[in-house]
Amino acid sequence: MIRLKNDEEIKRIRESCKMLAEVYQDLIPSVEEGISTLEVNRICHDLITKRGGTPAFLDYSGYPASICISINDEVIHGIPSDRVIKDGDLVSLDLGIDLKGYFSDSAITVPVGNISPDAKKLIEVTKQALSAGIDACVHGNRIKDISASVFKVADKHNYGVVREFCGHGVGFEVHESPQIPNYVHPGPNPRIKKGMVLAIEPMINLGTEKVNILDDDWTVVTADGKISAHFEHTLAVFEDHTEILTIPG
Repeated sequence: MIRLKNDEEIKRIRESCKMLAEVYQDLIPSVEEGISTLEVNRICHDLITKRGGTPAFLDYSGYPASICISINDEVIHGIPSDRVIKDGDLVSLDLGIDLKGYFSDSAITVPVGNISPDAKKLIEVTKQALSAGIDACVHGNRIKDISASVFKVADKHNYGVVREFCGHGVGFEVHESPQIPNYVHPGPNPRIKKGMVLAIEPMINLGTEKVNILDDDWTVVTADGKISAHFEHTLAVFEDHTEILTIPG
């Protein structure tokens, strides 16, 4: 069931999203060559808790960290560890915050140092795919309009669009209905309505769309070992506009 939010509830979700954007602003400068992903996780945790929030992903379905950190061929759900970030890495951060029962969700891929031309292009195209999905997320459209818009941008460059994982509703929980695939699928296609709060999140691979899950039961990697990029925003839908809640400002 899709749970619509009223103006007061969206206001509370907006506050959670504002906090998330501020955390990213403070966190991203630490994502650099020589730091371990475990240390990035520690910094992130402290930035959230000192603001009065709770890391939404910590202990969610058993996930053991406050943020997902996925590097290069890791698509999503990478677990922070002693692994050290290197020059040329693509580091995807995926973060959710629970602020007094109201949830935000956003992801960004951070280039570290001198990345390859292929990596630069993949980042830019994935950003463009997210923007296209956002443009399609308006009152009166349908979920598949978002899916088609994301897919069209990535497919034009022959990139792989991950199918096993997708965007989703958010606000009262980490994940809510509806699911928002990044390709046109045969499943439900609900109308986009005022009061929906949605997380759109393209996961785009340089090569195949196929992925595998590592033995830790969390980390998703590309099946061909090529790099992946991931961007995500939380949006609130109104009758006359759609607001991107997780943009700093």
